[in-house]
Amino acid sequence: MSAVRPLTPLRTLAVIAALPLLLTACGYGSESTDDGKRTEVAADAEKLSADEVKIGYFPNLTHATALVGVQEGLLQKELGGTTIKTSTFNAGPSEIEALNAGSIDIGWIGPSPSINGYTRSQGKNLRIISGSASGGVKLVVNPDRITSLDDVKGKRIATPQLGNTQDVAFLNWIAEQGWKVDAQSGKGDVSVVRTDNKTAPDAYKTGSIDGAWVPEPTASKLVTQGAKVLLDESALWPDKKFVITNIIVSQKFLKEHPDVVEAVLRGSVRTNEWINANPQDAKASANAALKELSGKALPAEVIDPAWESITFLDDPLATTLDTQAEHAVKAGLLEEPTLKGIYDLGPLNKILKSETKAEVDAAGLGTE
Repeated sequence: MSAVRPLTPLRTLAVIAALPLLLTACGYGSESTDDGKRTEVAADAEKLSADEVKIGYFPNLTHATALVGVQEGLLQKELGGTTIKTSTFNAGPSEIEALNAGSIDIGWIGPSPSINGYTRSQGKNLRIISGSASGGVKLVVNPDRITSLDDVKGKRIATPQLGNTQDVAFLNWIAEQGWKVDAQSGKGDVSVVRTDNKTAPDAYKTGSIDGAWVPEPTASKLVTQGAKVLLDESALWPDKKFVITNIIVSQKFLKEHPDVVEAVLRGSVRTNEWINANPQDAKASANAALKELSGKALPAEVIDPAWESITFLDDPLATTLDTQAEHAVKAGLLEEPTLKGIYDLGPLNKILKSETKAEVDAAGLGTE
């Protein structure tokens, strides 16, 4: 098994104009929902510089910081009388569009759409201001057809979408095995079958795919259908950590309401602290939020292994985002300009320092 190579000197990228769907989300579909939900605040609570802050996230376990932070009132506590309005999304492009349109101010989102949104606006529309989660991606396979990593050659493996975070990771892993695949068509020594996470379980059940390189909880859902985990992507990364969820903010909102942004970040830090100190309660809280959003909670056989594979943290793991970008370039999906300035970690580091926590690094991609 080959590991990700150490980060080379700064390598950054822009999306090729002819590939508008590249670097999309690792989400669960392509729809978005402005649910219009607003949190309740005490009548005498003091507002910050904005009456409300519009927050977006996915109904996914990898966005549990937002799910739990809203569910438990941990974000609202830091905002005082400034109300939270939530919107949920199932794909990165729709969340980026909402951020650009001002429909949301702050969002939890994956690394690929963060890169896409930044480069498409020529660095003018967003900043990554924190990390949120690492891990939660697995290669799961039909054990009757695949029993070793070598057996993946010649098989049909699903990824969520052309050019999304998992698609790029799988293409890079294939290349490191010495196999050849055309990134656009997915044809080659391995057949890369782009399959929406919603339909991947049905595709596996009918036998149209032999496995999938997918995020949680899709991976664990496939396991309940008889699939086996062949590889956890975290095993390929230094320290077994790689960014799966960031927090982004509209640059306009950051400039106009820095106190609100700082309050949301403080709430995120304290939510992650609570999640890590109370993993079982946090898992139950996230599942309750998912049930409220989707009408159905995840069963124990899905949520338990999925939850165990995700790490919640404040560090954006910036070097791994740059490496993911490098992999997309090597796959022939992207060309290279610069991502300098995509991170503004000043507000986060101010909070971490005040709470005697270790500050985090932008790996040369910060605003300073």
